[in-house]
Amino acid sequence: MMLIECIIVGGNTLFKSATSQEINSYVFTTYVFLVGFLFLLPCPFIVRRKSSIPPLKFAIVAKLFLLSLIGYMSQIFGYVGIKYSSPTLSSVMSNLAPAFTFILAFFFRVEQLNLRSYSSQAKIVGTVVSISGALVATLYNGPSVTMLSDSSSLYWIIGGILLASQNFLLSFVLVSQAQIMILYPVELMVVFIFGLSGMIVAAFAGLIMVRDLDAWKLKPDKMLASIIYMGISTGFLSGLIQVWALRLKGPVYVAMFKPLSIVIAVAMGVIFLGDSLHLGSVVGGLIISLGFYAVLWGKAKEDGGVHYNEASSSPQTSPLLQEHALEEGK
Repeated sequence: MMLIECIIVGGNTLFKSATSQEINSYVFTTYVFLVGFLFLLPCPFIVRRKSSIPPLKFAIVAKLFLLSLIGYMSQIFGYVGIKYSSPTLSSVMSNLAPAFTFILAFFFRVEQLNLRSYSSQAKIVGTVVSISGALVATLYNGPSVTMLSDSSSLYWIIGGILLASQNFLLSFVLVSQAQIMILYPVELMVVFIFGLSGMIVAAFAGLIMVRDLDAWKLKPDKMLASIIYMGISTGFLSGLIQVWALRLKGPVYVAMFKPLSIVIAVAMGVIFLGDSLHLGSVVGGLIISLGFYAVLWGKAKEDGGVHYNEASSSPQTSPLLQEHALEEGK
């Protein structure tokens, strides 16, 4: 998961560097999904070698197709949001993922909540603090800490809203994939179907929204390198690792690694793009990180196998997906 965060930030920085060529976001997204799917093609052949594979039902395929549509929308929001702001703000806003994921996981009954336990209280407080920090980072741009060129406040706010929407949709996808992994715990097939559906959705939307054939032409430049890099990293590698981690640890655990991207994004943005580091991003990032570590502490207490209820002072254990699977089987 640490490796994935480094890869994603590198892709965002490369994409921001290549946006000077004014490539259409729909075209870019379609090519990224296409490259990712090409690397997923061997997955069904690898899975067929295993003998104990549960049958793939139509309901699971339909759910993955709907999730790919939501994932596609999140990609569009993310690319446009980075265009309007910066990879640094994208990394700051990605720290909302643990808060969004916790909220959605609770409503989908993937994550348990006990108001009398310290761990649940920490996750609730951390969620509220994280969302507050996101509002600060979005609505308060502030002076440039690095003394570089400033950006339009209106574009910055639009970018922040789009990036926050992206992380909400991604959190929804994470929680939904966790539920699917309970019913069909075959990572390679889940990633393959998700990638195939995403490519179909992206190609269909791209051909409708961009009918100019010249807009689809690619040249050996930064944009092509960005497409190949992000297709391999986000379309193939990150999807495979995230689904694997989802089955082992659950959606909140996967979302917990987002704060690692802040320092990486700041360094890459300032060094390679000449981005300004704004005071609002620094303050908002610190607030979000505090909320993140509160959620992390609460989750660690539960994953450690013991969390105490103040009313009974008795330890309780709750393996996330195993317990949920038992409930589904009743």
